[in-house]
Amino acid sequence: MNVLLVEPAFPVPAGRPGSAYLPIGLLKIASYHRAQKDQVVLVRSPDLAPFYPDEIKVTSLFTYWSRWVWDSVAHYRAVYPKARIEVGGIYASLMPEHCAQSGCDEVAVGLYRGGVAEDMAPAYDLVDSDFQVIHASRGCIRRCAFCGVWRVEPKSEYRESIVDLIVKPRIVFYDNNLLANPHVADILCELGSFRFKDGRRVSCECQCGLDTRLLTPDLALALKKARFRTPRISWDGAYSEWKRVRAAMEMLETAGYERRNTYVFMLYNHDVPYSEMREKLEACRRWGLRVADCRYRPLDAVEDGYRPGPKPQSPHEYYTRPGWTDSQVRRFRRAVRQQNIAIMLRLPNNRYAPGCEQHLVGTPWWVTRKADAQRSRDRRKRSDRA
Repeated sequence: MNVLLVEPAFPVPAGRPGSAYLPIGLLKIASYHRAQKDQVVLVRSPDLAPFYPDEIKVTSLFTYWSRWVWDSVAHYRAVYPKARIEVGGIYASLMPEHCAQSGCDEVAVGLYRGGVAEDMAPAYDLVDSDFQVIHASRGCIRRCAFCGVWRVEPKSEYRESIVDLIVKPRIVFYDNNLLANPHVADILCELGSFRFKDGRRVSCECQCGLDTRLLTPDLALALKKARFRTPRISWDGAYSEWKRVRAAMEMLETAGYERRNTYVFMLYNHDVPYSEMREKLEACRRWGLRVADCRYRPLDAVEDGYRPGPKPQSPHEYYTRPGWTDSQVRRFRRAVRQQNIAIMLRLPNNRYAPGCEQHLVGTPWWVTRKADAQRSRDRRKRSDRA
């Protein structure tokens, strides 16, 4: 059988790391079908296969990127009218009825065929990637209203060990709540002691935020020994949770993480009002932590008309939570960007100064400005003497 795997041409934002969007599900499905002696090709829409496919499997991501899934289905239906088209992934699992209207033959909800590909080694030869993806767990113990994880993966499943899965020196964990795994301490210990045959160690990254209710000093130290980079602390709730967030920051700092290389995940345009979000942002400024912000969209939103930039938009063009305005969404996003720049450049009190980003990263802008001023004074003195 000929199987064509399709990644729609999703509008991945410029500057986003590729590690956030690797089609790991398709790579596992590829290995599964190869084991069945099928011919498999992976393409990014609208590329074509070198054969006429019997089955076409299209992945999906966010519900508000559904348009690109529909476009892919229509495109491959026109090119290969006799092929059977199946759509799976996040959007397909959250909105199967809507997805079925795309013109596909089948909508796959949840893991592929009940999880037959879950333990397959991903076919990394089909992509150009210097990292691998590992799921040490599935599901999440939390039931956050804004999150679709517990709806797509209602049952939590945990690995006791991941050492046999390691094939590359850079690992990105796609877990939704890494610290909720009851075996996480053992897994971190494995990572810390792992060596390839040539002596190389692994470096790790976690896509999810660290649950402050689960982080302990021992786990913070284990994360550092396991060579996890740029940890991210989850702060989705109210400002009143600041003590727990600060405690997590202090645990990570004691373990050896620099504050300016630690992030705080924040969801905005949701239940926490704008004024309170600014309080949270101000706390991160005082602590010297950068912020990774995420604008909330409803789980059933099939479009997102938001356009980045200063130009205002009507509230009908994209989703703004009741109590939020377009102006507040843009002001908060801009404030996050500017504060992150100030922390990265080590500006006094982590406060942004207009134009500071034009100076070389690593050289404090005020040092450069003082040097420029001194050179100007020296030139004037020489001119006066002449």
